[in-house]
Amino acid sequence: MKKLILATLLSTALSQATIAHDITSPKDKSKKAAFDITKVSATTDGRLTTFMMEVAGLAGSIKPTAIGQLTGAKVEAYVWPTNLDPSRVGFDPASGILALAITAHPDFDDTPLYDENQDGDPANDGGNWHSHWVVLTKDDTCGAGLKVRDVSPGVDLMPATAPMLPIALDSPGMSPILNGTTAQITVPVGDSDLVKFDGVTAELQVHAEGKAPLLCVSNVHDIASGDLSLTGQIMAPK
Repeated sequence: MKKLILATLLSTALSQATIAHDITSPKDKSKKAAFDITKVSATTDGRLTTFMMEVAGLAGSIKPTAIGQLTGAKVEAYVWPTNLDPSRVGFDPASGILALAITAHPDFDDTPLYDENQDGDPANDGGNWHSHWVVLTKDDTCGAGLKVRDVSPGVDLMPATAPMLPIALDSPGMSPILNGTTAQITVPVGDSDLVKFDGVTAELQVHAEGKAPLLCVSNVHDIASGDLSLTGQIMAPK
């Protein structure tokens, strides 16, 4: 069922007529509280856009268990899928669903330009919560029916701050804020008023043999709208 729900994202993201400013979701005791979404929202001042997600428990309190290698490694993520075109941040136009993500994965560091833990080594920060733009596409071989799009660096368009992995993933260096029940991030995206969005908490996994699909969405914890219909709408603050 989760695979079916996620697959509908690709066909509905650009065609939804029903919109709301925020998306609220009831608590569900069957879900892990750190990933049980209660509200997602997004605002813009015309120059910057801030995405926020509230959960029932302590945001960021659960991270993957390290396995000591990249292949097979798991990723936990707070994600905002949008109907922004991927070209807005430097990917190929119309190449999938552009999503903003806050992730943690202790087995690898995909932010080589940034030293998140400020220890002088920019290559050991994957276990800290950090930000990515990703492009999602459908793949029925993935547990939840979606993957981070496989690409060929040097052939497919990539943002200047991409870590040059063979997936449509950018590491732009915006610092997320996880405080209490809230996960929040501000990105330099202007002209986003009326853009549609949703909220998802999910687990991703690197292919066990390092092959494509390299990074699958393997499990979904929660979906704010319930059906990934992108019913949120970015608004200017009142």
